[in-house]
Amino acid sequence: MSAPILHHDRVTASPGAEPGRWLYVLHGIYGAGRNWASIARRVVRRRPEWGALLVDLREHGRSGAFPPPHTIAAAAQDVDTLVRATGLPATAMLGHSFGGKVALMFAREHGVEAGLEQLWIIDSLPDPVPTPRGSAWRMLALLRRHPGPFADRGEALAALEAEGLPKGVAQWVSTNLEPSPGGGLRWRLDLDAMEALLLDFFRADLRGVVADPPAGLRIHFVRAASSDVVPPEVAARMRELGRENGRVTVQDVPGGHWLNADNPDAMEALLVEGL
Repeated sequence: MSAPILHHDRVTASPGAEPGRWLYVLHGIYGAGRNWASIARRVVRRRPEWGALLVDLREHGRSGAFPPPHTIAAAAQDVDTLVRATGLPATAMLGHSFGGKVALMFAREHGVEAGLEQLWIIDSLPDPVPTPRGSAWRMLALLRRHPGPFADRGEALAALEAEGLPKGVAQWVSTNLEPSPGGGLRWRLDLDAMEALLLDFFRADLRGVVADPPAGLRIHFVRAASSDVVPPEVAARMRELGRENGRVTVQDVPGGHWLNADNPDAMEALLVEGL
């Protein structure tokens, strides 16, 4: 049986355009490719020789029913299968948060064969984390406490906000609601799959990719200044590695972890200039 293909949307400067260079965009946990649609549209308008492919990673968005194991390596293999299926060159890849480790894994396992030239890693830590932690891990517990079904979106939002979730984050998470067979709304997310992906995300050690990037690859780390995802000492280590190998940069950008929403102008400017 052939491997399933990740759902994806093409973004080009004009309908029917066939750019020669493509930026594959990998979202964070609980997200979907459309999270980065606005920035992708802005970038390709200014750099029409580029197209963007907004990817829904396994068990996210419209890429459901992918078989286990749910790991970073499996997610990277899914992306490689997509590259081969579309025939669109993976010239560059952007990975936000969870998607950042998927992009680093793709670069390590498939980058040379794919002709990958650039990685844009957005507020993502290449290091392993001994103990699961952070907002994504807390979100998993919250969603398990409130599995639905909900009468409507308002009821789901109220449940999330009652747990202390900021309104904007609650609204973003609520994009994962779908009609329940028995009526009302339920989460589209398979929470067991989310847990497996997160646990492997914490285990994965991709520091070697930063120390010795695959041939022909440049890695751009973008660190959200108001986020604690990438500690200062890790950023300093990656800057030192960049001075040693000449192929890694680290740039701090004002804003929180969701830089696509917090500082889209800065993200647009970086990509337009750097691609």
